[in-house]
Amino acid sequence: MRSHTPAEPRDDFDVVILGAGLNSLNLAIAFHAQYGMRSTFVMRSSVAMNEKTVTADAVTLPLGTSDEEFAEALVELARRRPAGRPALLLTNDDTLIAFIDRFRDQLEPHYLLTQIPRSLLDQLADKAEFAEICARLDIPTPPTVTVDFSRAGQEGWNGHEELPWQFPVVAKPARTSDYAHLTFPGKRKVFMLESERERRDLVESLTNAGFRGRFLFQELIEGDDTTLRSITAYRSTRGRVTLLCAAQVLLGEHTPEALGRPAAMITGSFPELTAQAERFLDHVDYVGFANFDLKVDPRTGEAYFLEINPRIGRNNYYVTGAGEPVSRHIVADRIDGVDLDQVVVDREVLYSIVPRLWVRRYIRDRHLRRRFDRIARRALRNPFRYGPERLWIKAYSVVSGANFVRKYLRVYPRPTDSGF
Repeated sequence: MRSHTPAEPRDDFDVVILGAGLNSLNLAIAFHAQYGMRSTFVMRSSVAMNEKTVTADAVTLPLGTSDEEFAEALVELARRRPAGRPALLLTNDDTLIAFIDRFRDQLEPHYLLTQIPRSLLDQLADKAEFAEICARLDIPTPPTVTVDFSRAGQEGWNGHEELPWQFPVVAKPARTSDYAHLTFPGKRKVFMLESERERRDLVESLTNAGFRGRFLFQELIEGDDTTLRSITAYRSTRGRVTLLCAAQVLLGEHTPEALGRPAAMITGSFPELTAQAERFLDHVDYVGFANFDLKVDPRTGEAYFLEINPRIGRNNYYVTGAGEPVSRHIVADRIDGVDLDQVVVDREVLYSIVPRLWVRRYIRDRHLRRRFDRIARRALRNPFRYGPERLWIKAYSVVSGANFVRKYLRVYPRPTDSGF
């Protein structure tokens, strides 16, 4: 954001953000930009960017802190506040969302929570169930075959059946939590399978590793990273979607553990996609922040919804940087008890945590490249270059950018037609 004067200075509530890294930093920036306030990070490990930022104070818990001790530390932190002073408890981490839900009864007397109940969290975290909901709403998703490994070896199990499409195909777990602690050679967040042999080898590896969840095998929607879209939304406790912002991804991360995370995006107007996202959130009676991942088929122009993340998303600064601090919506809802008029962000800005010229080399479409050049000159947004930050964070942006370049040279040196 160009202006660094808080739009609405406030000091009548607190914000506690669980977790570290850019996931948390982008949220803290939104509260600092809008209200001039410092949030509090509560982390299990020391992370320099969270300790050096001007947007928050950091509380680092001892190594090996259990979940029970973590919850008690949050209660103790709340007890230090003046009586009656409200505090938002937020996180942008899947495991910490589950943690908050697990200790909801202990935390809710001390914090305002904006989080969907466990039953809906479990349903939406399952990519197979997400696709089923989309089908009922006539929202397109990629053609999918689901293999349930809890039935491995049983009669009629489809794990050995050939897929109905030509290779390559995409494969990924339906639920990240079923897969996160699994260990086997060649493990990836998302697989690109080039042959029937690779599919069989993956099924065998999953079976031998003891995987008992569901795995999705999907027809590959061709297209490089620029065919991906991201939508961030907020739906209030009174059932109104007050925020919608969509962006075209230009470049995603490509290391195995981070594949699919956007690293550079251009915001803009995508009315059909944001309308579909709003319809989905209303249908499931969602509450809080949500982030959708989509991919556009370059042959047909049809957009396929890939998944919903029951959180705001790591790169939410693209919304704040486009002039709409995400903090406004949760504060209006949970602190002030009102709904803002719906904001559909359509201002064009370039969000990037990768050096601009490096992003440009991955844009093959000349029309998009010209648009990129135009927007980059006037509206480049990098959270590490947020104006009030001190020199350390701004220097970190240079170091981080150089590290990204080294990673791309190693794992994705040139754009490909598939994005893999």
